[in-house]
Amino acid sequence: MQPSRSQPARVSARSRVHAAFPRSRPSFAAMVSIMTIAFGSVLAGCAMPTHPDSAAPPTDPYNPAATQLLDDTQWQLASWANADGKTRPVPANPGVTPGADGEPITLNFSTQGGQRKTNGFSGCNRFTGTYDLSGGKLSFGPLASTRMACAPGPGSTLEQPFLQGLADIAKTGVQMQPPRQLQITLQNGDVMTFTQRAQP
Repeated sequence: MQPSRSQPARVSARSRVHAAFPRSRPSFAAMVSIMTIAFGSVLAGCAMPTHPDSAAPPTDPYNPAATQLLDDTQWQLASWANADGKTRPVPANPGVTPGADGEPITLNFSTQGGQRKTNGFSGCNRFTGTYDLSGGKLSFGPLASTRMACAPGPGSTLEQPFLQGLADIAKTGVQMQPPRQLQITLQNGDVMTFTQRAQP
């Protein structure tokens, strides 16, 4: 009987690979770096992109004119800006004798008698007529005016452009915050701004 020979231990192919290329564990610092990069990528993906044109435009303080904002109110012309940005001098002395140069240009609205009527002072003469509001836009019917001789001054200079402007309105707005203002933009781009007068 022949003596038994010891059988060599079988070594698998996977064990040979592991022996040739031992697995190394990543260091703690490397793991922290990997997690930081991954977390930053997630945050970058969640960030909302901004567009240079996405900024909200400034709020227009003037609301479209409505009947409840203009009916039974009185206004005084405070400024007149031309389309090119230049301003026209306006009379603004309420203490002068009515009809004298320097008396403010005024625009009044009334609903007495069940009809919308307007009247005011145009710089030299008095005017009367009717008004209407449609779609936030103010419009006037034919205006009748006195025919007084006008002395030279800001009022007489503005009278004809003012009356013509009331016939060529492009846009109307009312600012509700004090001081309450009425802004009338004309077809030629001029802007007339009125301040509200106290009721007599």
